[in-house]
Amino acid sequence: MQRVTVICVGKLKEKFYAEAAAEYAKRLSRYCKLELIELPEQRLPENPSSAEVDRALAREAEAIRGKLPPGAWVTALCIEGRTCSSQELAGFLADWGREKRLAFLIGGSFGLHPALKSEAQARLSMSPMTFPHHLARVMLLEQIYRGFQINEGGKYHK
Repeated sequence: MQRVTVICVGKLKEKFYAEAAAEYAKRLSRYCKLELIELPEQRLPENPSSAEVDRALAREAEAIRGKLPPGAWVTALCIEGRTCSSQELAGFLADWGREKRLAFLIGGSFGLHPALKSEAQARLSMSPMTFPHHLARVMLLEQIYRGFQINEGGKYHK
């Protein structure tokens, strides 16, 4: 069974996000062993300087690196990443996950540290639009589920 790790900075505080994420995690249990890791977001002042943001992102990146499965194919979710269709993501799940464990990274309010993004084997953008990082988690889980459904020839993707 394929192994997928999703590492997220920040906790889901809103009940509706948590319920949606839990539903897709349940659905995914049929297709993969999903490990969902939540890491705390670094506290910053109300109007942080760019240096303060960079230090916080660097600390978050170290925490993320500490949770990465050895040898995983790492995909960072970021605005400058590649956009793809659900069918393309399904192909990537099949290709990337054939021999390696997959790890997806979702940053907090300020995203991911540039060094972490450059270390990833792939960078993926959900859209050129901006979404809350909590919603990005739900969207990613849904798209991973959809990808497995596509690869199986299921009826979910129509």
